[in-house]
Amino acid sequence: MNIRPATLSDLPILLEFEQGIIRAERPYDPLLKPDPISYYDIGEMIRADDAEVMVVEIDGELVASGYVKTKASRHYTSPDWHAFLGFMFVREDQRGRGLNKVLLDALTDWARKRGLTEVRLTVYPGNEPAIRAYEKAGFTPYLTEMRLGLDD
Repeated sequence: MNIRPATLSDLPILLEFEQGIIRAERPYDPLLKPDPISYYDIGEMIRADDAEVMVVEIDGELVASGYVKTKASRHYTSPDWHAFLGFMFVREDQRGRGLNKVLLDALTDWARKRGLTEVRLTVYPGNEPAIRAYEKAGFTPYLTEMRLGLDD
């Protein structure tokens, strides 16, 4: 197993991972537009100085991904900056092997090395497997965003 920063040559596989995330999250979000959509500019994140896209390779194949980026906190909260995680994906045939935890460790290490003291992420409330995985890694709920669709 090799955990490393992603490169632009990884982009074709990472774009497939992104579509896997979107497919998995569609049942939780009625506001997602019809396909094709994209959540991220993965190439830009790979090039950015304030972000890192990490991948897990097994036997030369990419099997998991995630990103961490430095993000400004709300002006009335501490700390002023935090690490934000996203693009967490483990290929279906590799799930249950602890790869999400390996990625979380690598991403939080990146944040620590930059002096960040807090890590945040977002997860859909109905996505119980993801919530359990993040709670197992030590995350706790912080803020719930709510919506009211006036045309629903």
